[in-house]
Amino acid sequence: MKKIIGLAFVALFASAPTLAAGDAAAGKAKSAICASCHGADGIAVIPGYPNLKGQNAQYIESSLKAYKNKQRSGGNSAVMQPMAAMLNDADMANLAAYYSTMK
Repeated sequence: MKKIIGLAFVALFASAPTLAAGDAAAGKAKSAICASCHGADGIAVIPGYPNLKGQNAQYIESSLKAYKNKQRSGGNSAVMQPMAAMLNDADMANLAAYYSTMK
């Protein structure tokens, strides 16, 4: 029984997506526009805006894609939709990698 649980545990981690599939260095280079609201250190400078520092990469990337595709329409979407529209998929993955790896 312990072997089965152990194998299931290993299989779970082996099949899990990577935490940061993008290029963090490229994300850092692209992050200047984000810093005006989310801070140069990933800590938001405007109350009510989310901190990006240490945020889950998959969440950042999926949020950016949803803004770009106008699937997110609440809150700060009027600001985020035009910002995300300027990004391609690699940019989004790179930004997600950069912010998720910040400590």
